[in-house]
Amino acid sequence: MDARLEDPVAAQLAAEPGEAARSRQNILLWRLASIVLVCGAWEVAGRIPINLAFPTFSATVAAFGEMVADGTMLKAYALTLQPLIIGLLLSAVVGISIGVAMGLRKSVEWMAAPIFIVLQAAPVAAVIPMVTFVYGIGMTAKVISVCLLALPVIVLNSYKAVANVNPSLINMCRSFLGSRWQQILKIILPDASPVIFAGLRLGISAGFIGIILAELLITPTGIGDLITYHRAVANYAHMYAAIASIIVFSAFTLSALQWVEEKWIRPEKKGS
Repeated sequence: MDARLEDPVAAQLAAEPGEAARSRQNILLWRLASIVLVCGAWEVAGRIPINLAFPTFSATVAAFGEMVADGTMLKAYALTLQPLIIGLLLSAVVGISIGVAMGLRKSVEWMAAPIFIVLQAAPVAAVIPMVTFVYGIGMTAKVISVCLLALPVIVLNSYKAVANVNPSLINMCRSFLGSRWQQILKIILPDASPVIFAGLRLGISAGFIGIILAELLITPTGIGDLITYHRAVANYAHMYAAIASIIVFSAFTLSALQWVEEKWIRPEKKGS
């Protein structure tokens, strides 16, 4: 008799990898189907047309290819990514540090929490012109604009992650005479890391919004310059190509971060 029939547990374990692979394939197929549906609806809407300023999907793709070929798209991304990367790195380092400190010490929480709650609720589009008035229209103002949107999200998620660590794990560490630093490094941070990483992804998403707002409201450079210029000359296919490119780029960035999370931070989520 087949050993797999005698041991149902072994049979179930052998079937799990195949089921996980089929699940990933189904997810990929549904995602591809949604992309095709959106692109098809875009093409139909552009051919009707629903608006004279709304190009077809095919015209937008052609405009994107034209801007890549002549180098304008690559130059725009080179200008956009500089303040974006600097702002996100600063937000990640400072935000996680402050959030963890808020979760560990009540005095830091009482002092810092109201500031970041107000920053998260503030209409940043109205604050950015004030940043321009103080810091001018250079790199500094754009980096601050990115931090204004990304930092509160990262701080508050890191704070909640640390504040809601399972208390039984901390009590277990104490029962084994673990020091405070051992509690932080071996219990609190590992248990809070999934939520901290999720907050980091949300902060990066907000950072993309911040850099585009900065380039539209502070000074037209990078992708914001492409959007502003082609809108001004009524070259709508190129304008939509610039908008769609930054949306796709941010989506791929967040997908890459999700892969890193599933691979290294939360492997139990893989295939779910």
